Amino acid sequence: MASRTIAVIGGTGDQGFGLVLRWAKAGEKVIIGSRQLQKAEDAAKKARDILGENANVSGTENPKAAAAADIIVMSVPFAAHVDMIKSVHDSIQPDDIFVDVVVPLSTAVGGSASTALGVWDGSAAQQAARLLPPHTKVASAFHNVVAEALQDIGKNVDSDVIVCGDSQETRKAVMELATKIPGVRAVDGGRLENSRIVEQITALLIGINIRYKVNAAGIRITGIPST
Repeated sequence: MASRTIAVIGGTGDQGFGLVLRWAKAGEKVIIGSRQLQKAEDAAKKARDILGENANVSGTENPKAAAAADIIVMSVPFAAHVDMIKSVHDSIQPDDIFVDVVVPLSTAVGGSASTALGVWDGSAAQQAARLLPPHTKVASAFHNVVAEALQDIGKNVDSDVIVCGDSQETRKAVMELATKIPGVRAVDGGRLENSRIVEQITALLIGINIRYKVNAAGIRITGIPST
């Protein structure tokens, strides 16, 4: 994976934009995807303004972004999850990796951000796997890294990232991507079905942030070797 292109679908949103900044700063080629071309281009310009004109960031519509990428990262509200997957479905190539960052928060149905919804498929990531082409390499990651920490590029991120997926090779590739973010340690979370546990931790962390009046609560897994 020495040469790759990352498309962040939803890269104009807070968390997606934070991921864009971190990967572009690490030297990755990043495409911001949006339903609106102008919005994507504006976000790309904003990223270059922050990182410098040498940052390899561009913006385009979601299907074009996905078609041009080797890794497609989905970072959208759960209410838009199905529609956004359908919008890039035909752009997914057999060797592509699809990374689902989506959390089924109750805000999708007018509820609280500190509670999670039950998903028929088990998790948002499993929903994605059902809707995407059968050959798609699906993983889930980055649920528990908050947007504020990602966008504060002058500081390291104090959090582990748990990566789930049915293919060990896919998990390894996404774990490598996670470690491009300073301060992040990637943790192998096993099969994709474990995403339902990891996704729900996000709702717990949001509640902790609210109660402690902070904005960067994360998680660390203890007792395993550092990578």
